[in-house]
Amino acid sequence: MKFGQQMKLIKKGVEEIITESEMITKLKNSKVSGKPLRIKYGIDPTGYDVHIGHLVPIRKMREFQDMGHTGVIIIGDFTAQIGDPTGKDESRPSLTKEDVQKNAEKYMEQLYTVLDKDKTEVRWQTEWFGGMKMADVLNLMGKFTLAQFMAHDTFRKRYENGLTLGMHELMYPILQSYDSVAVKADVELGATEQKFNILAGRDMQRYFGQSQQIAILSPILMGIDGTEKMSKTLDNYIAVFDTPKDKYGKTMSIPDDLIINYFNYATTVKPDEIKEISQQLKTGKINPKIIKQRLAREIVALYHGKKTAEMAEEEFNLIFQKKNIPDDIPELKLNETMKIIDILTQSGICNSGGEARRMIKQNAVSIDGTKIKDMFYEVTKECVIKVGKRRFVKVVK
Repeated sequence: MKFGQQMKLIKKGVEEIITESEMITKLKNSKVSGKPLRIKYGIDPTGYDVHIGHLVPIRKMREFQDMGHTGVIIIGDFTAQIGDPTGKDESRPSLTKEDVQKNAEKYMEQLYTVLDKDKTEVRWQTEWFGGMKMADVLNLMGKFTLAQFMAHDTFRKRYENGLTLGMHELMYPILQSYDSVAVKADVELGATEQKFNILAGRDMQRYFGQSQQIAILSPILMGIDGTEKMSKTLDNYIAVFDTPKDKYGKTMSIPDDLIINYFNYATTVKPDEIKEISQQLKTGKINPKIIKQRLAREIVALYHGKKTAEMAEEEFNLIFQKKNIPDDIPELKLNETMKIIDILTQSGICNSGGEARRMIKQNAVSIDGTKIKDMFYEVTKECVIKVGKRRFVKVVK
């Protein structure tokens, strides 16, 4: 692949590259030397439920791997216990070493659905921080000034608003930046909100006489609601551990104006083809639903294979186009009379009473095809309850 083609692929779904000229130079040097570039991405395994928004930079790492380069995943077993303050209004509780280990194993299991395991190097911060002495830590801190950190939006706003800002949190960007020195990173991937930390890595490498890494910043993937960034808290996400049926159905529920966004950040479709799809949508030559079905198939196929994606589409069509109810929906035994909210929570169709009430308020709950608007509605007979577009439960006696 020529450098122009490589850069076209690298720039796909990317907000900013710092700097493009340096990136091209590194690619050329790599070809001449035969030495793969080292593409870094750090994770703080504070949890293990990964959604496709988390995988936007991981897909970029896979693209680099397909060009012959090495992906370097940093397990932030030190920084996970500090908590990345980026975008946070409060400190994050620390984790135990055991928590981090367990979460990291689950996290990597999901990342390997995208990454080439043979071209992935996994490193733990304990390799370099575990043996550091206080003098070493103070030396790292001396590379930066307080003025630099207070220019960071998150730090400045929390300070100005009188919110808690622990001294240990100021160490986060310093530790992350030294990771780049430890693994000799050529490129660091991350979301746009990580710009401060990644640029700090460039500075740290310069202080240690290393060639500076390239910062490749990707936008935050919007949630399926089309209004907020993808988040487990907001229940607007597509999880790696979601079933093929759920991945397909959730993708079909996104607003039409997010279709190209998802093609760019959640699929491996080539830039030229995405450009063509975008043009088709703009000119109205094709129904957006058809394009969205292609998108849903692409996303499901990435994690489960093409055949499973086709099966998920068939089931979706059966449920939503023919208005049939699937055969394998869960059942809940009715105890004489039950309140609708209790059924929704006990069946697991809603994660909490709060979500159940919210879905009722949004006219997203129906019983045998009839919308339910009464929070205190009582179910007294066998029926099929539907929540949103994809969730069903059969109430039986």
